[in-house]
Order: sequence, then structure tokens, then C-alpha cells
Amino acid sequence: MGTISDIADAVAASLNNATFSQPVTAQRKYLPAVDLAELSALHVTVVPRTVNITTATRDSSYFDCVIDVGIQKKVDLDEMSELDALVNLAEEIADHLRMRALDSYPGAAWLSITHEPIFSPEHLDQERAFTSVVSATYRVRR
Repeated sequence: MGTISDIADAVAASLNNATFSQPVTAQRKYLPAVDLAELSALHVTVVPRTVNITTATRDSSYFDCVIDVGIQKKVDLDEMSELDALVNLAEEIADHLRMRALDSYPGAAWLSITHEPIFSPEHLDQERAFTSVVSATYRVRR
């Protein structure tokens, strides 16, 4: 496989080996869409998003790979504690990935994390589904 696919697999493995406030089973996919009927259960999806390649030396480059981690679940909008728990889980996932080497891809150095959106108001309003995206960037030199 390619660099970004291998890093996405390593992110999913790292999440699956961690302990969070809620049970997480991360799946690596290319299409993060989940059927609304399946969202009664928590879905954590790892998706390779972008690669930015810059010069490192005359004969090597930096590959900055962005991996999105989507957190999705159908919710009751009146249950603030459920929504708070999902926002907290997204923060836990970001904290887990922050400054951490990936065991199954040790050549990837963690660079940054963005958490956008913290939640999608459109998904809450239209689908009654919580959707949050944590994006982690890893650098590989080759």
C-alpha cells in the first residue's frame, strides 16, 4: 500500500488499542459515509485525506499526511449528557494521537491536530446525528 494508507491503518490500530471513556472500534475506510440506520451505534472512521510533499534535501522529500478520524452517532438532542460525552470522546481521541508515535508505523512523526468541526450543526439539525472530525497530520521523510 501507499504511505498515507499505511499511516491511516496505523492510526486505526492505535485507536483500537487504546482505552477511552466509551468503547471505540475504529475502521479505516475511503468513504466515511455511514447509513443513518447504522448510527444507533457509535462509529469511528479513519480516512486518509491529503498529502503535501515538500523538499527535505536534494534527494528526499517530506510527505505530510493528513488523516481524518470521524466520530458519528445518532443522538437525542435533548440529552446534553450524551452530546457532551461525544464531544469529550473526540477530545480524548485527539489527546491520544497528540505527540504519539504510531506503533505500527514508527517512521511517521506526529506534526499537528485540528478538530474541525467539533460537531456538525447541519448533521444534528437534519439527521439528529452527531458528527465530529479530528484530523491528525504525520510527516514521513523518503
